[in-house]
Amino acid sequence: MQLIASPLSPFVRKVRVLLIEADLEAQVEVVNVTTTPLDTDAQAAAANPLGKIPALIREGGVTLHDSRVITRYLDTLAGGGFYPPARLWEVLTLEATAEGVMDAALMMAYEGRFRPEDKQHAPWVDAQWAKIARALDAIEARWMSHLAGPLDMSHIATGCALGYLDLRHDARGWRKGRPALDAWYAEFSQRESMTRTAPD
Repeated sequence: MQLIASPLSPFVRKVRVLLIEADLEAQVEVVNVTTTPLDTDAQAAAANPLGKIPALIREGGVTLHDSRVITRYLDTLAGGGFYPPARLWEVLTLEATAEGVMDAALMMAYEGRFRPEDKQHAPWVDAQWAKIARALDAIEARWMSHLAGPLDMSHIATGCALGYLDLRHDARGWRKGRPALDAWYAEFSQRESMTRTAPD
């Protein structure tokens, strides 16, 4: 299998962390491409008509795209465990929350990188950050007991979302007022799967 990827994408990182944690790295070749919303890489477009990454090319099967689809598939290959049935709805909800943080953070980055300065809209950027802040506040208030439990896909997604905030929006200080989440991430980010996939 081939994973069409970019080392800076938090969605790709989610998949790569799972590959390490599930001991599936040997089964997947990571193919890094350079792609943007304004200049879609040909390999990315061939794998996913939307041109988005990650995409997982499988021999003899449909190519999978959207990180949550890919991670569910990889979990089945690994024999399950990252989407435990007893906590499935909690896992899926926290994973979706973390993906929402990634989406909003990515839109903020795109606004600064791909729109001319005179076309950038600060209130729109601030609205994206407000979504992120609400999500992080909810995790701090309601989800820390879950994050203290056995590793599942929602842990990986949350860790990758926070890593992307550090990469692109560190000046906004997501840790302020969220000591439990800060402490959790400080420990989680030291996992081998996280250090090996950390963006340069």
